[in-house]
Amino acid sequence: MKPAKDYIIFPLDVSSMEAAMKWVELLGDRVGLFKIGLELFIRLGPAVVRTINETGGAGVFLDLKLHDIPNTVNRAMRGIVDLGVKFVTVHCGDSPRMLEAAVEGSQGKVDVLGVTVLTSVSPGDIKAIGYRQDYYSDMNRLVLDKAAMARDAGCAGVVCSGLEAPGIKSRLGPKFTAVIPGIRPLWSLHRKDDQERVVTPAAAVRNGADYLVIGRPIRDADQPVQAVKMVADEIRDAVQSHRP
Repeated sequence: MKPAKDYIIFPLDVSSMEAAMKWVELLGDRVGLFKIGLELFIRLGPAVVRTINETGGAGVFLDLKLHDIPNTVNRAMRGIVDLGVKFVTVHCGDSPRMLEAAVEGSQGKVDVLGVTVLTSVSPGDIKAIGYRQDYYSDMNRLVLDKAAMARDAGCAGVVCSGLEAPGIKSRLGPKFTAVIPGIRPLWSLHRKDDQERVVTPAAAVRNGADYLVIGRPIRDADQPVQAVKMVADEIRDAVQSHRP
């Protein structure tokens, strides 16, 4: 059974190496991966990935959400391979050819995750950008279709909400990785934020999540280490109670 801490991905939503390393030193042995997104990568580039890897603690999830013509995405992935990251994200946007190019560029050394529909997106947003009614009236259908496209292109898994994970696991199989953002422990649900489709850690695990991206509830806690421990305890209880 995977240790509870290895389910946890902590996003380094900061703007400096000093701030990033503060969290790496604090949580490096308490989470499975650190997520580096656009803000930090644009400011610091590959150096921040290498620095985190050199600490020998948790690995790196590079969340760049690549979205460009296939040749450009392929070349970008070939550069990412040298960084030694676990996951990298690519949008399930306009064409399966882009996803295929990303997988080919990864050379089997990095797991490519397709980004289906961002957890900040609502059905109203889907309607406003011109999707068909059957997609904005049932966002699970849209996510499932995008996830199937990612699987067929060779992606290792997708980023989706915890509400959509059961359908993805049922349709695409238990080995297709589901990374779930928008995680909110019960003790943090009173806080209002910009995430629309949120679930608790326990619900996400029961729904089939392989990894949980948990940022604000830990980062904003008075005692972040204790918050991580509480999340890990919730994950462990859910895994044990969900075992056949």
